[in-house]
Amino acid sequence: MPTNKHKRKASSHAKSNKGKNTESTGLIISHPQVFIYVGLFFVVLGIYLLAFESQDNALFGLAMLSLVAGVVTTFYANFTLSKKKSR
Repeated sequence: MPTNKHKRKASSHAKSNKGKNTESTGLIISHPQVFIYVGLFFVVLGIYLLAFESQDNALFGLAMLSLVAGVVTTFYANFTLSKKKSR
């Protein structure tokens, strides 16, 4: 018999909670389809403000903020929607 026999630790057999994913209960994660439409609305609003109402610097800034918020919201909602469908 070998003197240095390999023994397994009991802790390696214990089930850990580290592998479990807890689902977030955020608003965008709960309703991603609605937020895709909200993001697209912001994008359309920003394009409209740029095309027809951008004579004032404040409206130009509002148009850019609307475009950025719309693109980010749509992208994030689309990302969570694709993750939700894969399950």
